[in-house]
Amino acid sequence: LFLVAILFFLLPVQRFSELENRYLQKAPHLTWDNLLSHTYAEEAESFVTDHFPFRDKWVWVKSAVEQMRLQQENNGIYKGKDGYLFEKFAAPDYTKVQQYAAAVKRFADNNPDANTTFLLAPTSVGLYKERLPWLAPVYSQAEVNQTIAKDVGDSLTFINGFDVLSPHAAEPIYYRTDHHWTTYGAYLAYVAYAQSMGWQPLSQSEYQIQTVSNSFLGSYHTRGQFIGVTPDSIQMYKPNHEVSTQMYIQDTGETLTSMYDLSYLEKKDKYSYFLGGVHALMKITSQLDPTTVKQKKLLVIKDSYAHSVIPFLTQHVPEIHVIDIRYYNGNISDYMAQNDIKDVLLLFNTATFIDNAALLKLN
Repeated sequence: LFLVAILFFLLPVQRFSELENRYLQKAPHLTWDNLLSHTYAEEAESFVTDHFPFRDKWVWVKSAVEQMRLQQENNGIYKGKDGYLFEKFAAPDYTKVQQYAAAVKRFADNNPDANTTFLLAPTSVGLYKERLPWLAPVYSQAEVNQTIAKDVGDSLTFINGFDVLSPHAAEPIYYRTDHHWTTYGAYLAYVAYAQSMGWQPLSQSEYQIQTVSNSFLGSYHTRGQFIGVTPDSIQMYKPNHEVSTQMYIQDTGETLTSMYDLSYLEKKDKYSYFLGGVHALMKITSQLDPTTVKQKKLLVIKDSYAHSVIPFLTQHVPEIHVIDIRYYNGNISDYMAQNDIKDVLLLFNTATFIDNAALLKLN
């Protein structure tokens, strides 16, 4: 114990955990306010937990021992059938869910001139309950989506992800080791949105489908640390008739000529290959034939499920503004007015939506 304490102070402080794919707790800042509000104590505990000597190896040992005991759950992740990992999904706090749905409804009502569409996608546990371990408890995401659909009412166009994905449940629409949908799952969402807007979506034959990685172990593997899991493949849909695209990232002031960041294919967080990961605000412009453009601008308010969908949308809309509600703190209605935006797509997955207080910023 004495040696571990010494190592805690001697080992360098890491800022980011590649294994857990997240930023670690910074050293707590001691002030009277933090001390009295218990913030200092909470941050100190998180700091010690995150920087415990050889934490990654202890996590692996814990997982290995529990698997030897034939335990099918670790750190909130189930080891299911057909190589799938699943996140526990319990009954949500419906008071909060109603607040978030009301925020979406109020946003649509406050912008009556805008054509607002809300696409809510289930995660894999919502669609593949039969692949869970025997007797593993799970709450119905379909029921959650139906409740949200009722709460938003007729203020906007609601696309239920179950209607979009269920007919293709036997196909690879989700990664086995990650919480995101595959590029094919994103393609199905794009087709549904395009049809709701009256566009003619591109068929799969109009893309060259390329596998860019065969070694993706996603967020569920990171948390569960199950041994013997087969990595996922990541695919990219390259249009046969490519258009020139520029992506401006306001967070960094960079302008990029690709929506794909190859450097992430060498990292743990390979899903950030799409759009280069999370950014508060982006603007994507595409050089489309003006005679084929039916919609000049689109605002996408989203979580990371949208990252693999947006490249499909660039084939139809020459100017796409992208806001991650978790990190953007401006007034969205003002932003729409300043940029003359009349079409909005809200795209979230069910698990993120029910636990995302940032949605209240829509008000």
